[in-house]
Amino acid sequence: MSNLKLPGDDQRDRGRVTPARIAIWIIVGGIGLYLVITGLVGVATSGG
Repeated sequence: MSNLKLPGDDQRDRGRVTPARIAIWIIVGGIGLYLVITGLVGVATSGG
């Protein structure tokens, strides 16, 4: 990756976990889980 700095990078704390980031991961994880479960159910009900 590049070591170029963008304006404002020094003020931001990139490693901090914010509630908004947690909410995004919960939503994305829920969508992924839904897709996996519905895919498995679709394969199981189709009989192969």
